[in-house]
Amino acid sequence: MSGRVVHFEIPFSDGDRARAFYAEAFGWQLNTDAGRAYSIATTGPTGPDGPSEPGFVNGGLRRRESPDDRPMVVIDVDDIDEALVRIESLGGAVVLAKQAVGDFGHTAYFKDVEGNILGLWQDR
Repeated sequence: MSGRVVHFEIPFSDGDRARAFYAEAFGWQLNTDAGRAYSIATTGPTGPDGPSEPGFVNGGLRRRESPDDRPMVVIDVDDIDEALVRIESLGGAVVLAKQAVGDFGHTAYFKDVEGNILGLWQDR
């Protein structure tokens, strides 16, 4: 298990406004998939396997689903199923069960013992 933070998600109410803000404030490149309320945020030099320089983490901007929706970090694990069992045994809770993300890998969300919601990522 790497335990590395490998992704982030920032919710928005107005996608155009949020994309313009992050592009201008930080120089991020934001690409929106047609028909989706999600933008991929490239924060720095990136190659085919993700960021190509230490210190950069790419992520995304997504439509806010509730008024208390907050930014989320995503943690890399070798096996989401095992990680969720471990999380629950330590007092955490599954918020979103494991699901496929295209041909890229799998994701899941959990709530930690302090009430924070975080994501998990497992490469295919």
